[in-house]
Amino acid sequence: MSNKLQEIINKQQEQQSPTMEMIDDVVQLVGFEVGEEEYSVPILSIQEIIKPIEWTRVPQTPPYVLGVFNLRGSVIPIIDLRLKFGLSPKKHTEETRFIVMKDKDEVAGFVIDRLTSAIRLNKKDIGPAPETIRDEGSFIEGVGKQSDRILTILKVKKLLERDF
Repeated sequence: MSNKLQEIINKQQEQQSPTMEMIDDVVQLVGFEVGEEEYSVPILSIQEIIKPIEWTRVPQTPPYVLGVFNLRGSVIPIIDLRLKFGLSPKKHTEETRFIVMKDKDEVAGFVIDRLTSAIRLNKKDIGPAPETIRDEGSFIEGVGKQSDRILTILKVKKLLERDF
């Protein structure tokens, strides 16, 4: 085989199969809407996404804690992100979902208005949270930039913190 032909074959193989470096530079997220804003969380932090199911109210909890629900034998708190983020409550629609997130042993379900999409972002396209909200109490991990939109990436660990 000629050197020129071998170069062409090598170049095609490089283009078809991404190197491990390229794979490590990509973050996979799941996008969803709460109110008029689009947020995202890392796909690996999601246990599952389900249609709303019945839950039980728990007394003496903050208004954003709707209660608990039973998911295959596990009792999981359900938190309305609209209320947690200071928005007005909204009646559930056909697009409303419970997104169950986990971080180590912490698990909770969150009410979201609408699931948008699975997103792949290069790490270079993710910037830090704006300086005005970089404190430890912030829910914002960073900001992802795509050609047609800006994504707010949330801190799953902070969302799962029990402050009730």
